[in-house]
Amino acid sequence: MNDNIEDIISRIRLIAFDFDGVFTNNMVYVFQDGTEAVRCYRSDGIGLAKLKTLGIETIIISTEANPVVSARAGKLKMRCIQNCQDKRAELERLAEELNITLNEVAFVGNDINDRSCLECVGLPIVVRDAFPEVATIALYQTKRPGGHGAVREVCDLFENVLTNELKTED
Repeated sequence: MNDNIEDIISRIRLIAFDFDGVFTNNMVYVFQDGTEAVRCYRSDGIGLAKLKTLGIETIIISTEANPVVSARAGKLKMRCIQNCQDKRAELERLAEELNITLNEVAFVGNDINDRSCLECVGLPIVVRDAFPEVATIALYQTKRPGGHGAVREVCDLFENVLTNELKTED
């Protein structure tokens, strides 16, 4: 691929995010009653709102089935698909639903269950602390680790590229 990252970003219409290890630091608190809690970065919400303003769709696609994922997605006003055993098939279905190609999709992941999505999208992104097995696939790796502003970093990258593009068109 000869395109630079700015050219690729300008084509993206959907960003799909894994949850654990991307929105979180990949840690889980397990309480005596078996319920779980995770730690997320609050400013991710501001970044995701910026993407919405720019007309970029967002979604969480998670292998896990956990009420905490639904709660966070609801707070962020994001679509969320959980308990997804075939993330790539779901991503293909979403692209078709939105009438876009996988070349117009970015995927943000961190682990081997994200590999098939990272391999098929126009912009594969991993967080700083992604596992080596997927880090090599990425065209962009965040400076921040998962759960520490990596989602916000991706959102700000898109905002910077797309708003600069709009300024040069004026």
